[in-house]
Amino acid sequence: MSIRSRLFATVALPVLSASLMIQPAFADSLTAPFEVAQEGEGQPSPEELLLKRKQRQAEEESQGQAEEQQPQAEEQQTPRKKRQQQAEEQPAAEESAPQQAEEEAPRRKKRQQQAEEQQPAAEEGAPQQAEEQEPTRKRRQQQAEEQQQTDEQRAAEQPGAEPEGGTTVEQPATEAPAEQTGEGEQQPVPGAEPPATAEQQGEQPAGQPAPEVVDERSTEERQKIAEDPAASDDTVVLPVERGAAVLDSDKDADIAGGNQSRETRRKQREELRAKQESVEVPTDDASAQAAIPAEAREEIPQKIEAVLSEEGERVEEAPTFTVPQTTNIINNTVINNTVNNTTVNNTTENNVTEVRVVEEVDDRVILGVGDRIFVRGDDRPRLRRNSEESFYETLPRGRVRETIVRPGGYRIVTIYNEYGDILTRTRVDRGGEEYVMMYAPEYEEDRPTIVDVGYDLPPMRLSIPVDEYIVDVAEDPDRDYYEFLSEPPVEPVERVYTIDEVRHSARLRDKVRRIDLDTITFATGSAEVSMSQAKTMRNVAEAMNKVLEKDPGETFFIEGHTDAVGADQSNLVLSDERAESVAVLLTEVYGIPAENLVTQGYGERFLKIRTDGPEQENRRVTIRRVTPLVRPVAQR
Repeated sequence: MSIRSRLFATVALPVLSASLMIQPAFADSLTAPFEVAQEGEGQPSPEELLLKRKQRQAEEESQGQAEEQQPQAEEQQTPRKKRQQQAEEQPAAEESAPQQAEEEAPRRKKRQQQAEEQQPAAEEGAPQQAEEQEPTRKRRQQQAEEQQQTDEQRAAEQPGAEPEGGTTVEQPATEAPAEQTGEGEQQPVPGAEPPATAEQQGEQPAGQPAPEVVDERSTEERQKIAEDPAASDDTVVLPVERGAAVLDSDKDADIAGGNQSRETRRKQREELRAKQESVEVPTDDASAQAAIPAEAREEIPQKIEAVLSEEGERVEEAPTFTVPQTTNIINNTVINNTVNNTTVNNTTENNVTEVRVVEEVDDRVILGVGDRIFVRGDDRPRLRRNSEESFYETLPRGRVRETIVRPGGYRIVTIYNEYGDILTRTRVDRGGEEYVMMYAPEYEEDRPTIVDVGYDLPPMRLSIPVDEYIVDVAEDPDRDYYEFLSEPPVEPVERVYTIDEVRHSARLRDKVRRIDLDTITFATGSAEVSMSQAKTMRNVAEAMNKVLEKDPGETFFIEGHTDAVGADQSNLVLSDERAESVAVLLTEVYGIPAENLVTQGYGERFLKIRTDGPEQENRRVTIRRVTPLVRPVAQR
């Protein structure tokens, strides 16, 4: 073998082989997140397909940036066939092989450097996908531990302003930095009416620590009550350290009055015990609605048909609803006249209170009443996604009819009142078969526009074990969620309620069981759900689809929650965005129709763990099947 041939075999060929291996290795570094997401499964899951679409979009964007910043990248990634052809056509390469080796080495080093720089650049451009872009679980865990240390240090330096989530969002330095709310910044609203003081309302101001509830019961005692709540008149709490009340209506009472409120409600439950012991626990939705008159059920089909066929005037654009003006929330008092330690008279005064607009954030309006605020969103954009057609018609008495045509030809017809409250929602299949999803009668004009019907109901007595009332996905991922979602309300339903009454009444929502999606967490200030976390919803989503296969008219209520860190207003908006984010994911990834999902955010109002600091269990999304509350079960 000649010197020239030996030189080509020992130097040029290894160099060419190394250059051919660089591009596949670079590609492997980009596809590593896919391998983490797939976890070794043979066929891609719905979550993985959505992740790949997002990843491709991110790669296309980063590729465009790379082409602008480094035009020579195309030369560095020459296809294999072209390199082989050049090697055959240029015998002089044998003579210049040492020189090529020297030139190729810095190129390899530069390509490796580019590959290392590309990932952090993508993370800078899309912080909400940071978890998805990490190539290994070990790296994510290491970052989480480092971030926890950062959060603890920040908590020590700035009490009350810790970030809620596990990811820090760095704020630019300013002369007068805004208050760090944990997941967003709370800005003052120009011209907004200041909320009433605690002394004026007799309650704890929103956003302030709840009154200290001294619970002297041991964990064993609380666990015993949780196993058989019906045997106790006390407030049922989670049998864990700093566990909050199980029922959301009890949480509200704790916030308003602490131990004094607990004692008042204990006495009321004691008085109601004899009366309620004769009431049987519902065995199905029909028995739960036994109090609804048969006449009311029989006339509903005719009323629905009249609404569907009612003549309307078509409008080109989606109408804007009027902001509600009045409510019975907050300004409600219970008067107890006590003689010789015996309560002789209980009366409730429901006074109409004006509602004020605190702030408008995109398609959400933050409303205030007294010292409480709540968010009112608009589900219509979410419902119109992927529709073939949607249009509106105005009806008499300020009502609006929305028609959405889905692929496959079925229609979703919703009747709104002037405030955007849903009066009826019906699914009409191509063949004309109707499924009533929500139905409630219209009320008198002097009724407040926003109502908490819980003021008319006595304190609830939970009659089933807590673990049959609440399911934590993290603790019980393999549970039969279909069976759980099929369970009836835990107490009788007095009448059919509107979905907005469900939104505004913790007492009403307490009637139905709930699933806590505590496996879903969010980056600070973000409402995005990573695909790795979306997988934890699969069993729940499959159970929801199974329920809908049996009855396409079912309705699921999705609640968003945060922990108590940061401003109440900021957390309120973010929790609503997170509830919507989960609803969108359930639709786009798992195929649950958007019209079967209703969302609402509650911020930090309903904590599971009583703490003002960061707490993962308080950052959650909750799902309830509210069908027996919003339509007669005689209608499918």
